[in-house]
Amino acid sequence: MAEITAGMVKELREKTDAPMMECKKALTEAAGDLEKAEEILRVKLGNKANKAASRIAAEGVVAVYISGDQKLGAIVEVNCETDFVAKNDDFLALSNKLAELVATQNPADVGALSALTINGTSVEETRKALIGKIGENLSIRRFVRVAAKGGLVSYLHGGAKIGTLVDISGGDVTLAKDVAMHIAAAKPVALLTSDVPAALVEKEREIARQKAAESGKPAEIVAKMVEGSVAKFMKEVALMGQPFVKDDKQTIEQLMKAKGATVNSFTLYVVGEGIEKKVTDFAAEVAEAAAAAKAAAGA
Repeated sequence: MAEITAGMVKELREKTDAPMMECKKALTEAAGDLEKAEEILRVKLGNKANKAASRIAAEGVVAVYISGDQKLGAIVEVNCETDFVAKNDDFLALSNKLAELVATQNPADVGALSALTINGTSVEETRKALIGKIGENLSIRRFVRVAAKGGLVSYLHGGAKIGTLVDISGGDVTLAKDVAMHIAAAKPVALLTSDVPAALVEKEREIARQKAAESGKPAEIVAKMVEGSVAKFMKEVALMGQPFVKDDKQTIEQLMKAKGATVNSFTLYVVGEGIEKKVTDFAAEVAEAAAAAKAAAGA
């Protein structure tokens, strides 16, 4: 049986906000598998346990470039080891330059971007030189280049830890900025419910199925509960179905229709999303060591 440490419990609690004992029980049931334990808590406690996406697991910034005519743009995530370096002027300058290069040079991937040049020096050599100067590892994680159908607008939040790049047709500047801000706040995973990844829908369906089964209701009622939960989930994660953050009486779809506007596409980056970051709980480690010493002394 896998050992469940205080550090594992703390990490799961930080991801889910679930009570400490519930986290420990879930980890025990999952044999120490953090992802499986999180799913178990989702079943037991509902959406309160689904906070992993809002946690920042690595440092860095999101940088955005938009051309003067708002027709061409790019968004890029650049990572570093500490928040201190994420505020460094040289690091920020490189990140912004990378966004511009993506937009204007259209590299196929990170490797191709690294081969491009800045003032006669390759991006890769520039990156290595900055690593030597700053003393931290720096990496280019991902980027998206957009040739807009309408016009581009962006929004950066929390010291550029969250960034959006939105292609919107119609409406006005205020509407475009409001939508970009909404996306950063509400974190949709797709534009329409039909665009929500099938794997994500199936995972949600399985969680809903387990929760509904625990109700003890007849099979036909359970089936309706499951589909109702899935439909609700898809509206929550698809941009068009989300209540507008500035007026929750209307959805984004209703807002767009009222303004005669259309969201063509969007990209949302949260720094470090999906990257595992080692969690060190010094106090817990000291407590564990003291307990072990006490037990050894009493043996």
